[in-house]
Amino acid sequence: MLLLDEISMGPAPIIVAHLYELVAAIAAGGVTAIAVEQFAETALGVADRAAIMLHGRVAHAGTPEEMADAAQSAYL
Repeated sequence: MLLLDEISMGPAPIIVAHLYELVAAIAAGGVTAIAVEQFAETALGVADRAAIMLHGRVAHAGTPEEMADAAQSAYL
C-alpha cells in the first residue's frame, strides 16, 4: 500500500503531473495507492474510486466521475 498526502503542494505543475503518472504506474502494477489531495482534479484522473471528506467524515464516495461532480457542489 502506498499512502500519499498532498503531493501536489509545492512542486511545479509539470512535476505534479509526472508524480501522478508514477502513482498510476505503481497502481497498475497491483499496489493499492491512497492519496489525500486538496486539488482533486489530477488525482481523479488516475483514480479507480474516490471519496470526499467534509468535517472529518466521508460525505460522498463513488467513481472519479461521480466525485468530480460531487466536489463541485461540495466546495462551491
